[in-house]
Amino acid sequence: MSDQSEATVSDPQFDWYKYEGNDPIYRDLSVGQDEYINPINSGFYPDPSIIRAGDDYYMVHSSFSYYPGIPIFHSKDLINWEQIGHVLNRPSQLQVDGLGISEGIFAPTIEYHEGTFYVVNTIVGGGGNFIVTTDDPAGEWSDPMWLNGVGGIDPSLFFDDDGTTYILNNDAPEGEPLYQGHRAIWIRPYDLEANQPAGEAKVIVNGGVDISEQPIWIEGPHMMKVNGEYILHNAEGGTGPQHSQVVFKGDDPMGPFTPWDQNPILTQRHISPNREFPVEYVGHADMVKTQNDEWWTIFLGVRPYDGSNFNTGRETFLLPVTWTEDNWPTILEGDETVPVKLERPDLPLSEEPVPPNNGNFTYTDDFDSPELADYWTMIRTPQSEWWNISEDGQLEIESRSEIISGRGNPSFIGKRQKNAYATVSTKMTFDPEVEGNVAGLVAFQGENYYYLLGVTANEGGQKEIYLEKSEGNQKEIIASEVIEDNPDNEYYLKIQARGADYDFFYGLSEDDWQPLFQGADGTILSTTKAGGFVGTVIGMYAYTSE
Repeated sequence: MSDQSEATVSDPQFDWYKYEGNDPIYRDLSVGQDEYINPINSGFYPDPSIIRAGDDYYMVHSSFSYYPGIPIFHSKDLINWEQIGHVLNRPSQLQVDGLGISEGIFAPTIEYHEGTFYVVNTIVGGGGNFIVTTDDPAGEWSDPMWLNGVGGIDPSLFFDDDGTTYILNNDAPEGEPLYQGHRAIWIRPYDLEANQPAGEAKVIVNGGVDISEQPIWIEGPHMMKVNGEYILHNAEGGTGPQHSQVVFKGDDPMGPFTPWDQNPILTQRHISPNREFPVEYVGHADMVKTQNDEWWTIFLGVRPYDGSNFNTGRETFLLPVTWTEDNWPTILEGDETVPVKLERPDLPLSEEPVPPNNGNFTYTDDFDSPELADYWTMIRTPQSEWWNISEDGQLEIESRSEIISGRGNPSFIGKRQKNAYATVSTKMTFDPEVEGNVAGLVAFQGENYYYLLGVTANEGGQKEIYLEKSEGNQKEIIASEVIEDNPDNEYYLKIQARGADYDFFYGLSEDDWQPLFQGADGTILSTTKAGGFVGTVIGMYAYTSE
């Protein structure tokens, strides 16, 4: 869509998009000036990686088959994070066409060395492992440089102080795997300039902490040199309830590495989820040392609303790291749980970003900027620009024949659901010309798990608002209403999340909300039911069958 004049009446226009968070845990929570709350980046922002460059901190996350890829954030204080863009913001950098929503970009790692920023990453279902670079994290990053001789997933870089560069990654073990989930951490010296391994690859962790116990999915390796020793920490146990972070130590990057006898250094798998602020699945950590000699870790976790289901996906949390006298890092010990608030880092406090990244907040995007804000996301890579923000502040979305349940790039622009209790609303102007021309709001978890609150024309040419539920291979219309009199073609649409229940409303004028369906099963928007690795994204959608 190139300009407003080309928009047709079958293309919807959205005047605003309003998000309201209302989680019970935050409603009466008192947070002091010297405290912060977890998670620091709520909603579907998993697999965090962090780096410090001087007094600046940068954080990246997995984005799977969403576009743009790899959201990147900047902070001065580790708790207030401003999104400064995406690492992969050009179609040439990110080809995820035809992939499932939980394929694509897995577990990016960010590093900084001698003035250059590096992100090393995997496209699952795509080209494998690659590196992109920049000297300005808020600017343009390079096109991918595909790595030679580095398979598997979760690659990371380690720059040793003798000038040697190493790449670590998760891959199959040597020989045949001994059990389901048997993986290994590999390392090899790597010449980035020649894009070739500079030595033989070697397994430095086989299986995990204790292979006799058949540990699963050792992954997400990070290497650091602390007090002259090489510290290797990794995720172990899979991304579900058994997730954890474990640590090893050695005198040489190529090994051998010895696991700590107090592993894991981070997990919640041994603690009952029946507590006020349950944070589960914790792991996939990265650590950073501040300019004030404090150590902190960011890691993923989930916040179930009923003990097992969570629609906000895997989120990013922050905790301090302490070191033992014999140089082992510790995060949580014994029955310690992830706190909802604690004392903030010893760093100058920054302003809270707009919109905020956590807690309860209300924010409205009036589309008063000519470009979409960085928090908006699309499903897979757009090959044409099918959206436009008009001069009078309307987001126009072209009705196209890419369906929300397909493997293409549908006309969908969404924002992550960041609270279990949340409300999303919008004002839409839309005059469907033909049957099969649809526009509205979608709460999207995956190709086969979503709710569509749509407006269309029925067989008789009447305007109709309806709710479609998709659960697995079954799609059904669970509610509908014929709209008798709406000459201005203005619709107000609202989706309200209440943990496991979702309510759907519409109106023909502002503040005149009518319930279409209340108490819909929201658990189908949890990865516990839907599978995969993403969280719910709620956004605006347009489709035509013609």
